[in-house]
Amino acid sequence: MAGAAPGTLIHIGKERHEEVRITLIRYDEASSGTEAIKDPADLIPEDANGKVSWINVNGVHDVSVVEKIGEVFGIHPLVLEDILNTSQRPKTEEFEGYMFTVLKMIYYDPGSEQTIIEQVSLILGKNYVISFQEQEGDVFDPLRKRIRDGVGRVRKKGPDYLAYCLMDSVVDNYFSVLEKFAEDLEVIEEELASSPGEKTLMKIHKLKRDAVLIRKAVWPLREIISVFQKEGAVLIETKNNVFFRDVYDHTIQVIDTVEALRDMVSGLLDIYLSSVSNKMNEVMKVLTVFASIFIPLTFIAGIYGMNFKYMPELEWHWGYFGVLGFMAAVGISMLIFFKRRNWL
Repeated sequence: MAGAAPGTLIHIGKERHEEVRITLIRYDEASSGTEAIKDPADLIPEDANGKVSWINVNGVHDVSVVEKIGEVFGIHPLVLEDILNTSQRPKTEEFEGYMFTVLKMIYYDPGSEQTIIEQVSLILGKNYVISFQEQEGDVFDPLRKRIRDGVGRVRKKGPDYLAYCLMDSVVDNYFSVLEKFAEDLEVIEEELASSPGEKTLMKIHKLKRDAVLIRKAVWPLREIISVFQKEGAVLIETKNNVFFRDVYDHTIQVIDTVEALRDMVSGLLDIYLSSVSNKMNEVMKVLTVFASIFIPLTFIAGIYGMNFKYMPELEWHWGYFGVLGFMAAVGISMLIFFKRRNWL
């Protein structure tokens, strides 16, 4: 926060009042177990049995809980400050004994019909991973199931592989969000082809805002994955670099897709503006045709509306009907002329 000393622990983000939940999943190749932790002091950084610990913290609005976890695991106050600041840019940093990573978890909420962007902070230690989330609900349930059922490699590998799995779950879910994004684009395209209105414009602007937010969340991932892949990363086993390269490839695919969708949104906005302009032109064309027809008729009516005593044709018996016929002939002639010129 502006004006505060570095390392000052202040929650910056949406105000929440629910209880912070801490879940500990501890596993090795032979077994796994899950338990709810009430007091952060009960967490043990070093496990003598050599098991991997995944500590998931749901809620960072309670500063005291985050501070206690920091004390137990020896986490630097500046890192705790970044964890509490939910508007942090995605990044990764190496410290003595652990690595700190900030990601943006994106998912679609069908209830509110909104794209939710939530900050996830990861602490990768020697035999543990701590994940901090803003609220309940995430994209990690399939990973929890694999750990519980002993499916795949996760129970056979260390905490660096667990960190990879968490990052991979976040990145893979981007594809689901982008798929929903593409479906919304198709719906808007259909609306533009039939009857675009202000609601359509609002939808386009919403998609444009979402595209910007997704782009800001995804672009830094390349830099983050590169840090995990670089030589000399103490906490990353060399044989696991291939998995982080896979996440890197997925990240590039997501970035390319986001850029393509952003171009499509901009194209939809141009199509909307062109459609509205064309509709206005059609209206103006009709009004112009009517005005062009009635201008000579108004001229004729104005001539015979002048109150002069000695005007010719005033005394004609069929003068009134003759003028009406002449006006009708002028109007019909102009309609035929417009039709031949394809103005109608």
